[in-house]
Amino acid sequence: MSSFFGFNVAVKGLYTAQRNMDIINHNINNINTPGYSRQVAIQAASNPISLLNGTGMLGTGSEVLAIERIRDEYLDYKYWSENISYGEWNAKRALLADMEVTFNEPSDSGFNAVINGFYNSLHELAKDPNNDAIRALVKEQGVTFARYFNNIASHFEELQFDINNQVKTIVAEINSLGAQIAQLNKQIYSAELDGNTANDLRDQRTVLIDELSQLVNIDVNEVVVGKLPNGKDDKRMVITISGKAFVDSFDVNNLAIKQRADKLNENEDIPNLYEVLWEDGNSLNVRGGELKGLLDVRDGNDGENGSPRYKGIPYYIRKLNEFVRTFAMAFNEGIVGSENVAGHVDGYGTNGNTGIRFFTMLGTENKPVSSTDFMALGDIDACYAQITAKNFTVSSDILDNPRNIATSGTNGEVGNIENINSILAMRNNVHMFREGAPEDFMKSIMTTLAIDSQQTIRLSSIHENMIKQVENQRLSESGVSLDEEVSNLVKHHQAYAAAAQMINTMAEVYDILINRVGL
Repeated sequence: MSSFFGFNVAVKGLYTAQRNMDIINHNINNINTPGYSRQVAIQAASNPISLLNGTGMLGTGSEVLAIERIRDEYLDYKYWSENISYGEWNAKRALLADMEVTFNEPSDSGFNAVINGFYNSLHELAKDPNNDAIRALVKEQGVTFARYFNNIASHFEELQFDINNQVKTIVAEINSLGAQIAQLNKQIYSAELDGNTANDLRDQRTVLIDELSQLVNIDVNEVVVGKLPNGKDDKRMVITISGKAFVDSFDVNNLAIKQRADKLNENEDIPNLYEVLWEDGNSLNVRGGELKGLLDVRDGNDGENGSPRYKGIPYYIRKLNEFVRTFAMAFNEGIVGSENVAGHVDGYGTNGNTGIRFFTMLGTENKPVSSTDFMALGDIDACYAQITAKNFTVSSDILDNPRNIATSGTNGEVGNIENINSILAMRNNVHMFREGAPEDFMKSIMTTLAIDSQQTIRLSSIHENMIKQVENQRLSESGVSLDEEVSNLVKHHQAYAAAAQMINTMAEVYDILINRVGL
């Protein structure tokens, strides 16, 4: 045993206390760092030595074996799981709220106001069929009625375009996060080869995975691939998306986007929407996260044509197309379900013209087509199949000459209002749509959207609350408490002062032994 044994023990205590205070200092400085995990020193008594006379073993002081971060990995996995669902429903919540606003109900410019204005003008015309001013009013109200659907369809297309760009942005963000995680994996692996734990780097990686989990469905695992030279497990981080490795330790399999050659929803989609797939060309089934929320709303047509089984933009465009086609056919031709009544085409205007369609579609250069040109497109079903909410309009025959508006059931009888009465009666005909009369059909669409929107609000709120709960648990487990750190700082400062005092005492002992005893 060295004569300076006691001095060495005191120095170890000094270093141990100093290391603990350094760790506390690091914790306090990172109290507001996002994702930071509190670190603690693993302190133990250093190896004792046996006394030569066999009277026991003498302690050699203390040492810091390792610096560990306080982290419950179960809470991390739970957080990621909830964040995937929250990302999906939060994206849907915002988009469906935007779609609800588009219908603008209830308001002075919503569907009820528009259809009431149109039919009220027809009622006024029935009172005075020969009044050109009222005929001009009917024409304008018809234009307003058609433009209501044009505006909704145009807004939905713009929203679909915006979502498509968001998909592109999110795919790029996912790839960027994957590259950053892979780079951190390299740094962590290099730092931990000697058996240490790269605490701060692991915290940075966790923050990135938190962000990634909100964007797309991921599964995170640390896979043991062998043993390190120090005997510890050689672990590699693997992040998968729908079963395929996205980040495989140091490598990244990027996602890619590709414009569709063919529309998924032929009559409802805008052209050149992006398909999300793997960069190697393999298909990708997105099952969660904000990316799924965007894709469902952009492509969802309630399962039609292989689309997502969700009521998104294509679904509502399809329902609007169904409305304008059915309504135009009933109004023009008098075909109401299985019934045939007198439609606009069967009546006469005050100029004696008949066979005129009140509603047609926009043709070349977005100009309304005439009844003749409209019917030249094929048989009745083929003609009306080409009407959409976006191209629905009043025919050029009516726009050019409101006296073509049919009111009379017999030519030359201005006071005969049989035809317009038949048209007016269609409004309350419950056989026009499966859902009932025209207002019933539109109420059904808006109610469906409102219910779906409320569901997204409820589910996003549920998952947000669960995320907050898990986050609070993470903070209580891993967060830095200023009171606790200051308390520990006082404790280790006192230990440091005591060790320093021991060094001074041992110095006095050695001074007496060497300089005063005279040995």
